[in-house]
Amino acid sequence: METKNYNEDLSHIRNMMERSSKFISLSGLSGVVAGLIALAGGGFVYYLFQQAGFNYFEGKTIILTDDLVKKLFFTGLAIAVLAIISGYLFTAKKSRKTNSQMWNSTTKRLLFNFAVPLATGGIFCLALLYHHSFVFIAPATLIFYGLALVNAEKYTFSDVKYLGYCQIVLGLLSMFFLGWGLVFWMIGFGVLHIFYGLIMYRKYK
Repeated sequence: METKNYNEDLSHIRNMMERSSKFISLSGLSGVVAGLIALAGGGFVYYLFQQAGFNYFEGKTIILTDDLVKKLFFTGLAIAVLAIISGYLFTAKKSRKTNSQMWNSTTKRLLFNFAVPLATGGIFCLALLYHHSFVFIAPATLIFYGLALVNAEKYTFSDVKYLGYCQIVLGLLSMFFLGWGLVFWMIGFGVLHIFYGLIMYRKYK
């Protein structure tokens, strides 16, 4: 009986330490919704190409006009904003459900470690946009997003790093298939997010 109580006490202490050092309110459903938003956004980008007279899957070079570039930029921005909002809402809901504090020193460390690679990648992509190197933007977003996930993993669920590794590999692979960035982007931000979100939801619900 004493051994059982001792093991239960140790388990309780480990859980308390994990709660204090890791952000565990991350919701798997936010990943699913982010993935669905990305797929919808990718579909809209395909529609924009069709509207501009380009058949994306013919594999021919697409010449982007200034107007089309602006539409693509604001579409990407809208996708990011919607994904962030949905992530916040689901995380806040889980935080209330588990009676855990959402905003604390661990959250700040998580966001900082996530934001540094992500902000670096964002500036890098803006430079690519400025120099009209559009074909490298999709691979760069995948790579830097993956690096951000890996860098932030130590402050949240360890499973996050596996999603990061997949994003990095997918981004590097897409560098060898330039011109198919939309497909790789939809797989990375859409399919992988949904797959990862479902796993996380089932594992930590």
